[in-house]
Amino acid sequence: MALQYSSSSWRLTLSMMGKLALCFLVLLSGARFSSARCLMNRTREGGLMNVKMMMSREQHRRNLVENGLGQTPPMGWNSWNHFSCNINEDLIRETADAMVSTGLAALGYQYINIDDCWGELNRDLQGNLVPKASTFPSGMKALADYVHKKGLKLGIYSDAGNQTCSKTMPGSLGHEEQDAKTFASWGIDYLKYDNCENNNISPKERYPPMSKALSDTGRPIFFSLCEWGSEDPATWAKSVGNSWRTTGDIEDKWDSMISRADLNDKWASYAGPGGWNDPDMLEIGNGGMTTEEYRAHFSIWALAKAPLLIGCDIRTLDATTKDLLSNEEVIAVNQDKLGVQGKKVKSNNDLEVWAGPLSNNKLAVILWNRSSSKAKVTASWSDIGLKPGTVVDARDLWKHSTQSSVSEEISAELDSHACNMYVLTPK
Repeated sequence: MALQYSSSSWRLTLSMMGKLALCFLVLLSGARFSSARCLMNRTREGGLMNVKMMMSREQHRRNLVENGLGQTPPMGWNSWNHFSCNINEDLIRETADAMVSTGLAALGYQYINIDDCWGELNRDLQGNLVPKASTFPSGMKALADYVHKKGLKLGIYSDAGNQTCSKTMPGSLGHEEQDAKTFASWGIDYLKYDNCENNNISPKERYPPMSKALSDTGRPIFFSLCEWGSEDPATWAKSVGNSWRTTGDIEDKWDSMISRADLNDKWASYAGPGGWNDPDMLEIGNGGMTTEEYRAHFSIWALAKAPLLIGCDIRTLDATTKDLLSNEEVIAVNQDKLGVQGKKVKSNNDLEVWAGPLSNNKLAVILWNRSSSKAKVTASWSDIGLKPGTVVDARDLWKHSTQSSVSEEISAELDSHACNMYVLTPK
């Protein structure tokens, strides 16, 4: 059946539609105005929020600096490179004893850092981390008290994921505040915070909560980010922690060591007092490299203002290893108050020059032969930023001797993989 409309009913319908359309336009314009107003408000609020976040990060950064932590790179020992998971409280006590008896503590090595595998597989009923009963029966508070009585500091390990890298204990993701309070109650002074089992969440999201949680405890705890350089932490981590790994794990091999040095070098400009690039721990004394290679390892780490964390068994130090780790003049370069990371300034067929400024207008220089045969390595004044005509005294930090009135360049014949390290003092 066909539908029929009278003219009057059609006019009425049009009239009604017109009114409805008018109402709709009014509502729409109001909605647009309201939306625009909401958008402006959100934009204004977002801007204020960003400013507040920036101010909060800057305040947190000032707190990190003002608490006195990391004004120079940390020095100490870590259990992982030599012992891996084979650790217990007796080892930690004996290591603290040896740090003092060898004289290393007096040179500035102060942190005794426990790495992975110290805890039980599961948290307790209150959700707390629990030291492993079979290896740390006395608990961490008693161990910290022992280390503190030696004039040293105790470090511990956790992970910004669900489990640690060994998968033998829980990580701290989602438990940051609780774990930070636990560490503080034990008297912990240093936290190495790893990156395993991380649910593919960005480190930029996972690391700041632990940083804030540590700060909120009121206890100064050095915060060492170990996210392996995966998201270029040098560019953002200085507002989060006191050091950040720029590389994957080091191995006790020449190729591993030099690759870590090179990867770390590109971030030199980001380091400074309160926050340091970390190419991983020292392998000196573990037996995988020659004495000359270990000497280069220590020299480059010192110049690069890297953390000097011994990775061997210091209870059984041989004379050579002790001499390398105890070189006060090389340590002084690492601990220089100016806090500028030295870097590679010249490379030619594996013949390299590394250099960096020191306080009191001095300059640290390393001549390094990374080639497979003996060679002469030379640093001209233009290579290292000295003005032509500058005359210096050149202190050889490994031979403990001084060349007076050196000008234009400094050079040395070096065996394969060997280096010389100098401090130049302009006259």
